[in-house]
Parts: sequence; C-alpha cells; structure tokens
Amino acid sequence: MTTPAIHYPAPDTHVTIRGLYKSFAGQPLYQDLNLDLPKGKIVSIFGPNGCGKSTLMNMVAGLIPVDKGQVLFDGKTLAETTIGYVFQNYRDALFPWMNAWKNIAYPLIRRGMAKADVTARVEELARMFDIRFDLQRYPYELSGGQQQTVCIMRALAPKPEVMFLDEPFSALDFEMTLFIRDKLQEVQQATGVTMLIVSHDLEDAVFLADEILLLTRRPTSVAEIVPFNLPRPRGAEAMSDPEFIRVKAHTLAVFKREMAAG
Repeated sequence: MTTPAIHYPAPDTHVTIRGLYKSFAGQPLYQDLNLDLPKGKIVSIFGPNGCGKSTLMNMVAGLIPVDKGQVLFDGKTLAETTIGYVFQNYRDALFPWMNAWKNIAYPLIRRGMAKADVTARVEELARMFDIRFDLQRYPYELSGGQQQTVCIMRALAPKPEVMFLDEPFSALDFEMTLFIRDKLQEVQQATGVTMLIVSHDLEDAVFLADEILLLTRRPTSVAEIVPFNLPRPRGAEAMSDPEFIRVKAHTLAVFKREMAAG
C-alpha cells in the first residue's frame, strides 16, 4: 500500500492549502491541490478563462465551500484569522444607504470597537490614501475610482493579516489604476499584509506581484509560479524595465502553452 506524500509548508508560508478538491455539476475543477503562499508578499493569480482563478481565491477566503481539503493561515483556521476582501464589482459591494465614512467604519463597528478608535482608524486610512473627496458623500455621489478606494479602505480597516482583491483594476481608468497600484504597494510595505490578487489582465498580474501563480486549464493545477523581484516602490516607469518585460514575456509564454494544451 502506497503511503500518501506529506507536503510540508515551505519556509515563510502564510497560507497553506492541502488536498483541495472542488467540482461543479460533477465536473472536477481542482483535484488534490497543494499550495503554499508566502507571508508578507503579493501573489497574483493568472490563467485561462474559466480555469477557476476567482473560485480558488474565494475558497481560500471562505466565500465558497471546498468539497475536500484544508486551508490554514499561519497554522490557524479562517475563523481565527482577520481577512479583508475587495470585490470586483465595487458598485454592488458598498452599502448604498451608508456614506463613504460609514462604509469604511462598518467592519470596525461590527467588532464593537469604541467610537473614538473607529474615528481614529478611519482618519488614519484617509491620510494613508490622501483622500481629497468628502467621505460624508454616498456611493452614488462618488466616481468609480473613489468607490473602489472606499472599498479598499474598508477592507484594510480591521488591519487584516491577509487581503484578497478580485479584479481591483478592471473598471478603473489608467490614471486611477496607477494611483491604486501606488497605494496598495505603500500599504503592503507599511503593514506587511499578505495580498492575493486575481487578474484577467497580464500587465496588472505582473506589475504588483512578488509571485505570479499561473494556472492550467480544467481540471486546474499550478502551471508555474513565477517570481518577480523588481524592487519597490514600482512606479509606471517599471513597465519599461527589462526585468518587467522579461517576466511579462515569460508569463505570456506559459499562458499560451496552457491555452494550446487545452
């Protein structure tokens, strides 16, 4: 009888995924997936359409149940871990009956935090993001970029250990994309929060990442994990850096290989 292989976490692992299974309508999506995500780093998930990028992140975040398997955060369960989540559709993610300030404060109020501490934390985030619009305005009164900024601030409010971002730039113009990229890097460097980002855009997937997690077609597995070690902060000029160009080209080659395999 063959003894199952034991997959020990790699050093400096924050999120440990073991034996993860998931199927839909009897069709397997993930089968016995084992994965280690590094602590204090930004990991981008990229792969062919329909391979389950968002599904993987949502299973790790506890939004979609797994059929089988285990996900641990520094050896802790999800219930013992503080997380933040930025949804793709920020227009639906914000509470329309609350102004921006109350949306940001919501997770803190739910935790029973004292009013003065809530105010201090929201003010701290407003300074961090250099907010120049009125946080007393309601979501429908804000631009798309401002709404997404509020979503990110709300996700950061409880000081998460792990932050999940589903297509955070998909509905932003280029100017706002550059702004959010800068702020996410500043936050990550200041707090050391582990970030997991799903993207359908190759440039976005590479730009912020310390590692790009490339997925195969269904049934989905890891095609390759590509490191990207360009120093931070990375401004717009990083897109012309030879290392960025090299990593982007390699990531594209792996993506094309997986598309052809399908």
